[in-house]
Amino acid sequence: MDVETIDRVGVIGAGTMGSGIAQVAATHGYDVVMRDIEQEFVENGFETIDDSLGRLISNETLTEDEAADVRDRITGTTDLEDLADCDLIVEAALEDLDVKRDIFGDLDEIAADDAVLATNTSTLSITSIASATERPESVVGLHFMNPVPVMPGVEIVVGEQTDPELVDVAHEFAEDLGKTTWESDDKPGFVTNRILMPWINEGIRAFDEGVATKEDIDAGMELGTNVPMGPLTLADHIGLDICLHATETLHEELGDRYKPAYLLKRKVEAGELGKKTGSGFYEYE
Repeated sequence: MDVETIDRVGVIGAGTMGSGIAQVAATHGYDVVMRDIEQEFVENGFETIDDSLGRLISNETLTEDEAADVRDRITGTTDLEDLADCDLIVEAALEDLDVKRDIFGDLDEIAADDAVLATNTSTLSITSIASATERPESVVGLHFMNPVPVMPGVEIVVGEQTDPELVDVAHEFAEDLGKTTWESDDKPGFVTNRILMPWINEGIRAFDEGVATKEDIDAGMELGTNVPMGPLTLADHIGLDICLHATETLHEELGDRYKPAYLLKRKVEAGELGKKTGSGFYEYE
């Protein structure tokens, strides 16, 4: 196993995370195949990439020619078998264990024997996902942060049977994408969400219990702890449904200290999911 042998990268999922991973990999010279289950989703992924590249051109991070080269290195498909010749495949589909296990079961059938199989899961067990294959040693967690083109870090998550050499390759690949890595054992939530989700959850509880206004809760954390955005603003940016799902997973695995805040559940039930729906804890145009 060697990062030098990776030329072609497959990405499963053309949503926010998948399109971001595809863009970053293509930016760093990899040929990318981005797959989703419907052509509409693939086209939406390319629109997201085009918007992101347009912003990079506007702020002079990329030239128009460089952006065109990035776009040309990405092809879209709805056929999973088009990923058969990829050296590394990153799954960035729905955060649902059954969905991911089904995908990895299919990948086990089509991917090359020496392909690296990675999942971008933020909370689910790498070991459980890998057990859907006959090669759990080839499965590793590559947890990119959102938005992928901007955030500098990638969490490498080691499953129970992940080959140590594969872990090294995962670090090297992420670093080749210009990212800084840290490593986590396959425990619920890993490093990032195990700590981040209760922080967000407690911010929501503090607001719901009248400790302070939402603006003052966010300001207190931003100005008092030097984080770039407070818990309520961050929850809106992540998506309240995603926060709830992650917190429910942690609650199931780790107990009542991760119990979702009542207001978080109420917001999701009302369809107020944050920035993507135009309203969450704040309003967005």
